[in-house]
Amino acid sequence: MNTDQIEALIGMLATFGLLVLMALPSALGVVRDKRIDRQIRQARREHADQESREALERQEPQKSSSRSTVPSTATWYADGRRSKKLVSS
Repeated sequence: MNTDQIEALIGMLATFGLLVLMALPSALGVVRDKRIDRQIRQARREHADQESREALERQEPQKSSSRSTVPSTATWYADGRRSKKLVSS
């Protein structure tokens, strides 16, 4: 190897080192974010499982209502609008 080749090799290694140095924080951030996302998914899953278990434990028989149901205002309004006929002028 002559000096030109050695200088080229040193330049290439320096360029590669700078590239790694600049890309490393980004790569570490991506890995960290993926780990946090995985932990969040696992915690949500465990929380949902715990809630479903608690819901099953406190579930009581459903009582039927003795009170009659009354349509809401929106239903009365919609019925009134549907019953009107269009008048052509």
